[in-house]
Amino acid sequence: MTPFEMNNQTDVTEFIFLGFSNHPKLQGLFFLIFLVIYLTALLGNMLIITATRVSPALHTPMYYFFSNLSFLDICYMSTTILVILVNFLREKKTFSYEGCLFQIYFLVTCAGTECVLLAAMAYDRYIAICHPLQYSVLMSLKVCVFLVTGSWLCDLVNSVSHTVLAATLTLCGSNQISHFLCDIPLLLKLSCSDISLNESVLHVASATIGLSPCLFTAVSYTLIISAILRIPSAQGRSKAFSTCASHLTVVVVFYGTANINYDRPREGYNLDMDILVSVLFCVVTPMLNPIIYSLRNKEVKRALRKLAGGWVFPGSMRD
Repeated sequence: MTPFEMNNQTDVTEFIFLGFSNHPKLQGLFFLIFLVIYLTALLGNMLIITATRVSPALHTPMYYFFSNLSFLDICYMSTTILVILVNFLREKKTFSYEGCLFQIYFLVTCAGTECVLLAAMAYDRYIAICHPLQYSVLMSLKVCVFLVTGSWLCDLVNSVSHTVLAATLTLCGSNQISHFLCDIPLLLKLSCSDISLNESVLHVASATIGLSPCLFTAVSYTLIISAILRIPSAQGRSKAFSTCASHLTVVVVFYGTANINYDRPREGYNLDMDILVSVLFCVVTPMLNPIIYSLRNKEVKRALRKLAGGWVFPGSMRD
């Protein structure tokens, strides 16, 4: 730290978000749009969780994983969008230092857990397609609980390390964040202390929690597609592919938006474009997941129709 930086060091107690600040007259419209998106995602994911609990046809490993994914998406969206909604109603879009650290903790936890959980779901589809006779043994309830629990635990440790390291940063000068949320790279830009350890841990976590599950998922689907292509009948191939089409779509959407959000070139930086890309990853993707599964899966649509019928006509749930 230079003497100039030491003289300008301040105890940061709050941050100012600059996201959406380029359009002050549209704050009310943005609030309504994000509120509708949040309520839609909340309703969709809660319906999926409820349907998988009450419908015997969905008491399988695949839907057990998907109900956990829906719960994860609710947590992920609530961590980001609730802060956005509150700030739309305030002239000064501030967020406390402690709140920023908590948001980093939950963002890292949810994003990392989703990476590992999607890989676990890919493994489930691999066993179902490539080793169907061993499916009940290899994907028993104990194995499913272990995979889901492991997905959460491995990233809880990761998020604690990132949050603790972020709390040790010395922040100097501006407390303005050119975004609508707190994220580790954004906080590192405000630091005037040595961030080499933070960056090293971030790179290691990106490789282990981000890249490794992505590669595992890619390998799993390479084997799955290879096995499907060996099925002699077109009807058999179509039926086999339909069992993993929804998950594959979710994987492509998640990693596609994540790659655009974190790995795109930073040249020609534009705040509006940066915000739009982050909204796609943090807000729109969790809303799309239940829609994708509902549109492409007959069992889910049947369960949702039965669930809706049970609410309108309570006796129909027993039919």
